[in-house]
Amino acid sequence: MQKVVAFGGGRGLSASLRALSKLDVELTAVVTVADDGGSSGDIRATRPVLPPGDLRKALVATADPSRAEAAELFSHRFGGDDFLAGHPVGNIVLLSLLERHANPVEAVAAAGRMVGTRARVLPMSCTPLVIEADLAEGSGTRTITGQHDVAVADGQVEDVRLLPADAPACPETLAAVAEADWLVFGPGSWYTSVIPHLLLPSLREGIAASPARKAVVLNLSEEKETDGLTLAGHVDTLRRYAEGVRFHYVVSGDARTLADPRSLNSAAQSLEARLVAADLAADGVTHDVASLAAVLGKLLVEDGG
Repeated sequence: MQKVVAFGGGRGLSASLRALSKLDVELTAVVTVADDGGSSGDIRATRPVLPPGDLRKALVATADPSRAEAAELFSHRFGGDDFLAGHPVGNIVLLSLLERHANPVEAVAAAGRMVGTRARVLPMSCTPLVIEADLAEGSGTRTITGQHDVAVADGQVEDVRLLPADAPACPETLAAVAEADWLVFGPGSWYTSVIPHLLLPSLREGIAASPARKAVVLNLSEEKETDGLTLAGHVDTLRRYAEGVRFHYVVSGDARTLADPRSLNSAAQSLEARLVAADLAADGVTHDVASLAAVLGKLLVEDGG
């Protein structure tokens, strides 16, 4: 059975995890830990723990169908206007586990047992991280701090980094990367969910050193943080931060790619990767899970590494 590690955060990672869960693989999810918006932001503002939101989403995406009730409970968001309003139950559960376990990996594993997760869910770092970006403004730049603010800011992102810059990757994450047969990046928010995995020096070095086949799945639509960035531009940006990393496949399901694949194909070749174009859109914005599973499954069968 091939070992697959999927990198990302939020809804994009959930899509790839739901697709990969349909395949006969040993699956690990590596999740960004820089979220500071919504419930996760409120929790981070008062408690020194990893932001639970993206970890919760990965657990729910890989939950055993026989544990659907538990997964639905994890996703339930409190209503009203009191101190619990807006918090998902799973975030509160993860918060309690993160405070009970010295190692966040053990806390996430305990939550995984509650929903019967079919994957191992790991944080990219056991240290809560902060995203900082420089955005073009006139003839100069302005610096934005915080994942949420970077994601919604006006202006083109020119550079992105993590604080603390020398934070270590979780040892368990590095071990999973070293043992993997496949590493899958994206889809997801490019600057705040996908690229951060390449900003931790130890994790980037581990990815570069891994003999695993590496694939990146592109988004189907633009987000605020990538306004004006073409699909080829997504690939070029990834390459900027992927020093020493050789990718093998760029997977795109965007209709624009199917109509004119030349510029994206050229960008893929700059990564030494092959472009794989397919119709993956469920509604023009989100990936169709079954179609994505079929494409990734075909790659795993045809190219076992």
